[in-house]
Formats: sequence, C-alpha cells, structure tokens
Amino acid sequence: MRERIRIVIAEDQGMLRSAIATLLNLEDDLEVVGEASDGAEALALIEDKKPDVCLMDIEMPGMNGLEVARRLKEIGAETKVIIVTTFARPGYFCAALESGVHGYLLKDTPSDELAEAIRLIHNGRRVFSPDLSFEWIKAEPPLTERELQILQLAAAGKTSAEIAGALYLSNGTVRNYMSEILQKLGAKNRVEAIAIAKNNGWLP
Repeated sequence: MRERIRIVIAEDQGMLRSAIATLLNLEDDLEVVGEASDGAEALALIEDKKPDVCLMDIEMPGMNGLEVARRLKEIGAETKVIIVTTFARPGYFCAALESGVHGYLLKDTPSDELAEAIRLIHNGRRVFSPDLSFEWIKAEPPLTERELQILQLAAAGKTSAEIAGALYLSNGTVRNYMSEILQKLGAKNRVEAIAIAKNNGWLP
C-alpha cells in the first residue's frame, strides 16, 4: 500500500470544501486531516496537523490564501501549498509563485487530475494549470514596488497625508506617485486604479 499523503483543505465555501474532501478521501493514498474556512484557521490547522499538502483558495475571509502561503514560507513550514482557485489572473499567479506555492490549479480541474497533481507535488514536482498561458505567466504589473505599496495603502483607506507619514515621504511625493499610478493604469482616480489593480490580482 502506498504512503498516505495527509491533506488540509482551506476553502470558505463549505459545500465545495466538503465535496473536495469526500472525493480525495476516496483515493487509497490520500487522507484529508483537516478543513479550514478562512486563512487564520488554515494556518493554525497546518501548524497543528503538519500535513504534507494544503489545498488553498485565494480569496478567503481575513487572511487570504497568498498571505497564508507567504507566512508558511517565512516560518519554513514543510507543508506544500497548492492554490486551487477560480482566478486565472496573471497577477495572482505571479504573486503565488513569489509566495512559494508548489501548484496552481483551477477549481474546474477534474478530481482525478487534482489527486494526481497532489501526488506529483508531494514527490517534489511543481504543477500549474495548463489553462495558464505563457503570456499570463510572463505578465507583471506595470507599477513599481513603491507604487504598489502606495496603492495598497490607498486601498486600505489611507489618505495621502497618512500614506506620506507611513512611508516617510512628503505629501507632494505621494501625489506625484499617485499621478504616475493613474497614468500607467489609465485610471481616472485612485478608486478606479485600486479596482483595476485588484481585478488583475496585483493587490490582494
């Protein structure tokens, strides 16, 4: 009998989470040892159960899947993260790679392919959905790291003055950065710029 691969599933949609768990448990070498409905719960479960693999959605309440993956990378956790999401956005995919994930699959992946991907990743391979085209893999946000940082603070509701204080910049410098951001994204205002960045997965 093959070694059993221990799995945690992190997905905020309860019915989908249960369905995935049921299908995976039908495999004689796979065992779902925990289920989480949000990022914080997933992190706690992983630290407690120390599974071989975690299937992780991106958009979850509180801490999202990419934040959990980054945290696991920071603490050197041995659990391998597979992002399973509906989002085939280039920004999300690039962020996932930077977060150290071992797989990136779409939710419409057949269960037998998902099971095989888990086995391959457990054995040291990386698996990415074939639906992610070469162009998507290469795609990067047009903004610099500093511009993304400023837009992230704006998305959190910070005023220009608060952003300036947080980043030790002058108000004028922040306004200049914001003007450059709007120009690069073709946005009329910061609200539209934030929406464009989020829709492309450049902001969590």
